[in-house]
Amino acid sequence: MTAPRRFPLDAATVADYARDGAVVLRGVFDADDLRTLEAGIEHNLAHLSPLALVASEPDDPGRFVEDFCTWQDNPAYRRILTASALPHIAAQLMQSRTVRLYHDHLLVKEAGTRQPTPWHQDQPYYNVDGRQNVSFWIPVDPVPLASTLRFVAGSHAGTWYMPRTFRDQQAKWFPEGSLAELPPVDTEPDRYPQRAWALEPGDCVAFHMLSLHASSGTGPGVRRRVFSARYLGDDAVHAPRRWRTSPPFPGLAQRLADRAPMADALFPTVWPSA
Repeated sequence: MTAPRRFPLDAATVADYARDGAVVLRGVFDADDLRTLEAGIEHNLAHLSPLALVASEPDDPGRFVEDFCTWQDNPAYRRILTASALPHIAAQLMQSRTVRLYHDHLLVKEAGTRQPTPWHQDQPYYNVDGRQNVSFWIPVDPVPLASTLRFVAGSHAGTWYMPRTFRDQQAKWFPEGSLAELPPVDTEPDRYPQRAWALEPGDCVAFHMLSLHASSGTGPGVRRRVFSARYLGDDAVHAPRRWRTSPPFPGLAQRLADRAPMADALFPTVWPSA
C-alpha cells in the first residue's frame, strides 16, 4: 500500500471543524487524483453493486444514483482512499492518532435532477459509536452554491435526530419517538446558521457524521458526480443494530462484539501507514 501524502492543516481549520462540524478544504486533490477519481466513478456507474439504489422518483427529469462499499473492487477508489492526502487530513481533523477507513459512498445527481437530499445526520444510519469521525464530500465536477451540500453549524454537538427514509419519512431504524425530531432549520435561520461553499474540482468539504446536512437538486446542464470517503478515529466502536444499517455489513456482528474497536479487515488502518 502506497503511503498517503501529507497535507498539513492550520490550527484554525482544525478548530473550525471542532466548532462547526464542517469545513471546506481547497486544493486537496491534484490533476492526477482527479483523473483517477473520475475514472473510478465512471467505472462504478458502469458496474453498480447490489447495494446501489436510485434515490430519485421515476418521473424525475434527472437521476440520483447512490452506491456503497465498492473500494475493494475499484483500484481507483482504493488509491484515493489510502494514498491521497485524505488519511492525513482525517487524522488532523479528528485529532486522532489512528485512522481507519470506514466506507466509500458514490452520489451522482445527473443534470436536471429534481430530487433534493433532505436534512439528516449520517451516524444514526451507521453501526458505529464514537465522536472521532469524518466524512469527505469530493466532487469531480464544479458545484455551484445552489447545488452544494449545506450544514447546520454546531449540529454535531451531541443530539441524535430521528433518521427517516428520504421518500416517505418513515422511522425504519430507531423506534418512533426514541430520538429527537429534526429542528426547523430552514424556517429559523438565525437559530440554525448554515455553512455552504461552492466547490471546484480539487476541493472538498469535511464534516462530522452527526452534522445535519442537506442539498438541492441540480440545474439543467449541471451534472454533480461526488465521491464520499468516511473515516473513523481512536474512539470508534462497533454498535450492532437490530435492523439493517445503511450501508449494511453482513456477518460483522459475528466477528466484532458490541463496543469493540472496529478492528476488522473491512476497516483497514490507513494512518499511520504501514
